Amino acid sequence: MAVPNQILQTVQTYQLSGLAAMQNFGPFISTSNKKFKNFQDRTANLGSTVTFDLPPRMTTVDSLVAQFQPANQRVQPLVINNEISASYAFTDQQFILNVKDYMSRFGMSAVREIGSKIEANVALNAVTNTYRFYGNGTTPINSPTQLAEAMAFFRNYGAIAGEAKGYLSDVAIPPIVAGGLAQFAPDRNNKMANSWELSPFADCKWYKSNLLPVHVSGSEGTYASTLTVVSFTTNGPGSSIDTITFSGCHGASDASSIKQYDKLQFNDGVAGFNNMRYLTFVGHQNSSNPVQFQATADAASTAGSQVTVSCYPYLQSLPTAEQNLNQAIQVGMQVSVLPSHRAGLITSGDPLFLAMPQLPNETPYPTGNAVDPLTGMSIRQYYGSQFGQNVRGMVHDAIWGSTLVPEDSMMLAFPV
Repeated sequence: MAVPNQILQTVQTYQLSGLAAMQNFGPFISTSNKKFKNFQDRTANLGSTVTFDLPPRMTTVDSLVAQFQPANQRVQPLVINNEISASYAFTDQQFILNVKDYMSRFGMSAVREIGSKIEANVALNAVTNTYRFYGNGTTPINSPTQLAEAMAFFRNYGAIAGEAKGYLSDVAIPPIVAGGLAQFAPDRNNKMANSWELSPFADCKWYKSNLLPVHVSGSEGTYASTLTVVSFTTNGPGSSIDTITFSGCHGASDASSIKQYDKLQFNDGVAGFNNMRYLTFVGHQNSSNPVQFQATADAASTAGSQVTVSCYPYLQSLPTAEQNLNQAIQVGMQVSVLPSHRAGLITSGDPLFLAMPQLPNETPYPTGNAVDPLTGMSIRQYYGSQFGQNVRGMVHDAIWGSTLVPEDSMMLAFPV
């Protein structure tokens, strides 16, 4: 391992301060639910996965005569499937003469780089684990009124009580704040005016991030296609719809027609059809939310300009515990696809889970593991030398996994 010319100066123990830097780097890491802080010690942990319970779904009948329904347990998996490291090297002479009082600076830089990568990865849940959204991906979200409307739709569908969390694009904050300051409210906006930060409102605490993920849509989103329902299959639980075939694709035999995680919405005002609306997640009552869903896989259009989209969630109009539609899907209904967008997020009830188990000692190399006893977040540091090569190497590494409960979250679609 060749070592380039370097100007180095010191060495200290810095694992705990480095861990603090990683924890507080961004809002997704710092606000995520660390329920599984002892992930590696759980007997239910089979290798790298643990599951946790979600509330079972129920339905009712307008009768005192019982109609028994299946007792289906709902679970959400959390998988430790990510790893990362940052490393650097120096010679004995550099270590002795230059490194001893400067090592903490190198370590902090390494941990912050690791932290930014983990933050961006956790933020990806806003794309992968959501099916509802606010915004059309083209019109900027740049006013408090829009955020209040987003919160209204979020709660109208059903949301866990308590203060919600909202994750916004940092470049969207100034116009949102400016819109709030423009209101004739000389007293209540003083805090916003003095800090130029977005204060909590609509029972939501707002966070800003410069690491929100970008989803690149398929051709149908890019070219604003209007897709028309041709047919569907009912292979989901309780005969719910799991795939829908549409006509009207932008092009024939297009391998990029639909991309995984594309978001689709049933259009209002289609002649001959009532508007599609979701039922509330709990209670199965008509909500004001349009029916939106996510494509779970890439899909190519056919030579006849049709495309078959795999849906999440499954769409069900029959009166079961999984019912989520106000009416049956019919041939001739139309949908639109979101264009490429930057994905913000709204959550309630701490549904964004993050686990970072402690790694083992890297025998025979001196190893340090800093573990936060409150959150369970950890990062490992170890170092060693190549025999007879006058090279010392330092490594910082970590593993982690994250997940987001879809029904307790909603994506915010910012223009790219």
